This record gives sequence, C-alpha cells and structure tokens, in this order.
Amino acid sequence: MALWDRLKDSAATMQTQLNAKKNDLKSGAFRDASMAMCALVAAADGSVDPAERQRVASLIATNEVLQNFEADDLRRRFEDYCQKLMTDFDFGKVSVLQTIGKAAKKPTEARAVIQIGIVIGGADGDFDKDERAVVREACFTLQIPPEEFDL
Repeated sequence: MALWDRLKDSAATMQTQLNAKKNDLKSGAFRDASMAMCALVAAADGSVDPAERQRVASLIATNEVLQNFEADDLRRRFEDYCQKLMTDFDFGKVSVLQTIGKAAKKPTEARAVIQIGIVIGGADGDFDKDERAVVREACFTLQIPPEEFDL
C-alpha cells in the first residue's frame, strides 16, 4: 500500500475513533488543547501561510467532534494560537504546548488531542516531518508514548 493510501486510512481511522468518543470530549481543556494543536500543526514549519490557515480553519469547522463547541469560539481560539506562533514561534510554541498539556489530566482527552493533530496534519495527504515532530512533542507534553501513534 502506498504511503499516501496508508496516511489517508490512518487519518480516517483516527477520525472514526474520535467520533466514537464525541460525548466524552466536551471540556474546556479539550477545546483549548485541540485548537492549540491545530495551530501548532498549521505552523509546524515555523510559519502559517493564509491558504494553510484557511484549510485548517475549514477542517475545524467541519470536524464532527469539534461541533461540540461554538464554531466562532473555536475559530477565535485557533486564530489566537496562530498569532502567538507567528509573533515568535519558539516562545509561542512553549505557550501552545502548555495549553495542550492541560489535557493530560484526562487520558481520553489527551489521546483525542493527539488524534486531532494527526487528522489535521494528514488531511492534505502529506503528514510531513515538521508536522510529525510537533505532534510528537505534544505526545511528550501529554505524557503519551509517541510510539502509540507511530510517531
């Protein structure tokens, strides 16, 4: 199976797993960590171009699990995290990872945040090395072995 097909299958599997947990994923910590993860993946290469920002915002708006939350609120949070990363990537990354770390108290939410990062990163069919690296960092922040997600 080609890498592209495996990536699509993996992202689809992750989304199915997330959908099954939708009713357990309604806390503010999950909401914030998810948006921080989306911004981190969007800015994984150190910048967020407008097309990528729009693509991720569109994925957020249509993700079934994230529909537990108000779309405008999610967009605002995503944009705020992107702005932090664009202003000073290294300092912003520390702040964003701290937000992601708040989901560590609930293992189901922590794993769901990682799955959202993988779904967002793989949505364009290219879960590149920078995206994988930031999701791996988030795993460490959440005290989840990256190997659990083949990272």
